[in-house]
Amino acid sequence: MYPESDDLNDYLASDAIVDWQTPAVRQKALELAGALPDEVDKARCLYEWVRDSISHSNDTGLDIVTCTASEVLQHGTGICFAKSHLLAALLRAVTIPAGFCYQVLRRDPPIDNEPVLHGFNAIYLATLDRWIRVDARGNTNGINAQFSLKKERLAFAMDPSADEFIYEAIFAAPVDSVVNRLKMYTTRSELWLDLPQSL
Repeated sequence: MYPESDDLNDYLASDAIVDWQTPAVRQKALELAGALPDEVDKARCLYEWVRDSISHSNDTGLDIVTCTASEVLQHGTGICFAKSHLLAALLRAVTIPAGFCYQVLRRDPPIDNEPVLHGFNAIYLATLDRWIRVDARGNTNGINAQFSLKKERLAFAMDPSADEFIYEAIFAAPVDSVVNRLKMYTTRSELWLDLPQSL
């Protein structure tokens, strides 16, 4: 994996989607991790909170579509992309650089082999001088994603023989194909029929 930008400030930016300067997002980041002295502990805390406390809309049957970090926080739910937007915002609010990663998977093998895009995060840990990838999608139905410095533990294993892969770039902002799709639909059930298949 590699960052698309060599400037770490790009991975700390607040924008329309990763809106960490929104008071509620900043306040939540400080409430959760502000008192922790160690950078790794802060990153782990924020990751586990988004993974476990923000529901994946499809798992819970919620039909709302959230996109911006503040929307995800407000409604307490989002699909993988939306959850990654909130996690990046919370990390950036405590000055931990965070970016976006994407993976192409089959929707529901072997029943449905149609490819879909899946989103998660990369975190830069300055004390270790390296990036790690984490997946805050939510651990349901046998998924066991974890924050790990030793061995990457994402939500979904890949089958390269079935053309499943991870894009190696760490993006500083959510990609347009994802943001546009989240903004296009008002219900998750509609969105679920038209998820992006690639970048």
